[in-house]
Amino acid sequence: MPDQDLLTRSDRGGISPAPTDRGEGRTLPANLEAEAAFLGAVLIDNRVLEELMVALRPDHFYAPVHARVFERILVLIDRQMVVTPVTLKPYFEADEALAELGGTAYLAQLTADGQGLLNPRELAQQIYDLALLRELVAVGRDLVENALDTSEDVEPMRQIEQAEARLFEVAEGATGTSEAESFRGATGKALELIETAINSGGHVSGKTTGLSSVNEKVGGLHDSDLIILAGRPGMGKSSLATNIAFNCADRYMRDKADGIEKSVGAGVALFSLEMSSDQLATRILAEQAGLSSEALRMGKISRDDFQKLSYASQRLTELPLYIDDTPALTIGALRTRARRLKRRHDIGLIVIDYLQLLQGSGRAQDNRVNEISEISRGLKTLAKELQVPVIALSQLSRAVEQREDKRPMLSDLRESGSIEQDADMVWFIFREDYYIAAREPKRPVESDDPKIHDAHNAWAAEMEGVFGLAELIVAKQRHGATGKVRLKFEPKITRFSDLAEDDYRNGNDFD
Repeated sequence: MPDQDLLTRSDRGGISPAPTDRGEGRTLPANLEAEAAFLGAVLIDNRVLEELMVALRPDHFYAPVHARVFERILVLIDRQMVVTPVTLKPYFEADEALAELGGTAYLAQLTADGQGLLNPRELAQQIYDLALLRELVAVGRDLVENALDTSEDVEPMRQIEQAEARLFEVAEGATGTSEAESFRGATGKALELIETAINSGGHVSGKTTGLSSVNEKVGGLHDSDLIILAGRPGMGKSSLATNIAFNCADRYMRDKADGIEKSVGAGVALFSLEMSSDQLATRILAEQAGLSSEALRMGKISRDDFQKLSYASQRLTELPLYIDDTPALTIGALRTRARRLKRRHDIGLIVIDYLQLLQGSGRAQDNRVNEISEISRGLKTLAKELQVPVIALSQLSRAVEQREDKRPMLSDLRESGSIEQDADMVWFIFREDYYIAAREPKRPVESDDPKIHDAHNAWAAEMEGVFGLAELIVAKQRHGATGKVRLKFEPKITRFSDLAEDDYRNGNDFD
């Protein structure tokens, strides 16, 4: 244990007393004795690290020399070595800070009394908690200094957003800055994703979309990815996004009930800037009850239908789907609300309907292209910050309507090429029956003209061949190949589903 003499030796990164807050003279939270006792316990019995309840990192230690010792312990344990003061000695013989504490003899001194073995988990928790408290002090000090500084433009809402972002980092156990991750840590995460994909049957390494054909194409929705789902009005992009949100939340609820820890589902935050929460709830209820959402809104349902609706409502009571229908959100406000939902409900997927209804910070509003660029970058940053996939719906330009082949292309993304640049995946939804229905010829009602009959019969045959079919065009994918996925669309209940094999055999193949 470090004695009082040692606690004053702070030159060159050694052990120093707990730091004081500037201008206040107050001691910042730190317990050097607890750090030393914990390190001693680990050096006596390396298995102590296997029993910790918190993810302790070197930067959680206040004393720099303690941080370096703990970092070296982790490296040697990762190499399957037994770590003792003797095996640590070669790595610290030239450490000047340790030399001031007595050199490598200090490592042996850490294990002298073994008191840390009595409560190593409690010591680790205290080290972790004190590190977070020091970070809270730093956040509070910066908040006060920024609030008092009126030399530049005063933007209190922006300061609040920045403060909440810092507080979120503290709540997640992060320090003020994000440090580079070792390749060892990155490969460990990659192997976990591969294991998840294997356990899911070989298709999903991220969050499920609930659509097997889509999962097979993209491997699910990957954490930190920004997925742009775009389409012209009437294609059903809001319906598809709502279907995916429901499927992901429902899978999480079912896996939780079955005791499955590593679910490919997740809690979902759905930011609806266009539709109200009750409209979305009506759409989801209609889909699950197999009823027309239009009939529900107008009350044109039977008592049997109402019983189906009531049953669906009861089943969905605990669904971890959180709808925020606040209009005209700024990108900063959306990120603040998303962090709050992550902290309170541990959401694993964010859906935004739709991108063009978000607003920028205000500085770029004189230029819509710059504003959309700011929004798309903000959404990508949000995905990385919260480590969740973000699906953002987007409009397409009218250029699609001018072409004979109306399948969208990346150049059709409206208002900004930065959307394509920032996105990890770009999906387009396309339904040919929408365009064929729009060019229905004159109906042969009370007409004996054979040309009218022939024209309408030809149109009806063409419509029958594509009705209820949709294409999900994967136009960009960082993780794999692009291509098309065929889906079934039921307009009555606004539901997308996998296409049955019979649809292919019946000739409904529309490459």
